[in-house]
Amino acid sequence: MIGFLDKKKMLEISMWVFVVYLILGFGAKIGIAAAEELDQNQLTERISGSAGDVLEDNPVGRLKVFVYELPSKYNKKILQKDPRCLTHMFAAEIFMHRFLMSSPVRTLNPEEADWFYTPVYTTCDLTPNGLPLPFKSPRMMRSAIQLISSNWPYWNRTEGADHFFVVPHDFGACFHYQEEKAIERGILPLLQRATLVQTFGQRNHVCLNDGSITIPPYAPPQKMQAHLIPPDIPRSIFVYFRGLFYDVGNDPEGGYYARGARASVWENFKDNPLFDISTEHPTTYYEDMQRAVFCLCPLGWAPWSPRLVEGVIFGCIPVIIADDIVLPFADAIPWEDIGVFVAEKDVPKLDSILASIPPEDILRKQRLLANPSMKQAMLFPQPAQSGDAFHQILNGLARKLPHDKSVYLRPGEKILNWTAGPVGDLKPW
Repeated sequence: MIGFLDKKKMLEISMWVFVVYLILGFGAKIGIAAAEELDQNQLTERISGSAGDVLEDNPVGRLKVFVYELPSKYNKKILQKDPRCLTHMFAAEIFMHRFLMSSPVRTLNPEEADWFYTPVYTTCDLTPNGLPLPFKSPRMMRSAIQLISSNWPYWNRTEGADHFFVVPHDFGACFHYQEEKAIERGILPLLQRATLVQTFGQRNHVCLNDGSITIPPYAPPQKMQAHLIPPDIPRSIFVYFRGLFYDVGNDPEGGYYARGARASVWENFKDNPLFDISTEHPTTYYEDMQRAVFCLCPLGWAPWSPRLVEGVIFGCIPVIIADDIVLPFADAIPWEDIGVFVAEKDVPKLDSILASIPPEDILRKQRLLANPSMKQAMLFPQPAQSGDAFHQILNGLARKLPHDKSVYLRPGEKILNWTAGPVGDLKPW
């Protein structure tokens, strides 16, 4: 299978035969003899500097959140109509609501609240295939904001500057799954002053406001826990990926979907023996990630991917292929230390890039990934646990306090344009 490779590639692969054995040895706790020389805590590594301190912050006592009581048509009834919303990658909006209802940061007195939260399940409108449709989301969100601004005085004091919304769709509050359409729409005008908690993150993009909190997509904690394999199983796969390379229905040539990056992975490495890549999604997917050294995390329609969460949880070094991505909780998780960043234009060189990483760097990344606090920060467990993604969101909100006095409007002052946006968004919901 490697006859087509030049001598340089052959040398790199030969080198990696040796390097992979080193890594597999680490996966098996460095072998029996070396294991006797290691303390258990040397298999993990604490995050150094301020990042580790931030990751372990406790938000309780640092902020108070008032949760608006909305009619059930905005949340619970939508979920009752389609329980699949509890397991898809956008489910953070549901679990954040549940978490806040019983959280010690919740206050029933809005006068003492630092933040106001509006529980709207805007992504719980699924196709038969389980994909969320964003087309009703703007009208639903506008309706909820109209309700809270009419029934409570707090929105009108700041026009949402002390409010936060969970908007975990592909392009956040731009409410479209295709980037061109999302850019054309822009963030819903009524949310321009609010803090948006969203999975989408890309620098210098109209769908990411300054001050937004970028979060991981939802991945079912119990399901992943059920697929854990013994830690002494060696990592026998060098590079692993399962997923689409082309979106045949919407972009058969692959030049628009994933900006061509996934198509490039397939065309360059489908026959490379170091790459275990396929469109098939086996039942052993989670187990396979735990047997891999590197897991590819390329952009799709949006730059973020559940593979980021899965890679961290399963100790597979994430190879992030998404230019200008803003990663979840980037002030707390040292992505540069635990992952590998590859520019989209450099995908054809992916094999040599990964082959050139020194073994000691790979071992350090694996030790950092083994840190329990790193894994905890990427999950939305039920019930909530200290240091999890819920708490990281609260930490992000707490760090934005106190609100600057300039966010409070003078009597009669208006900034937002309630009639801005596409005509279809202005229709009643």
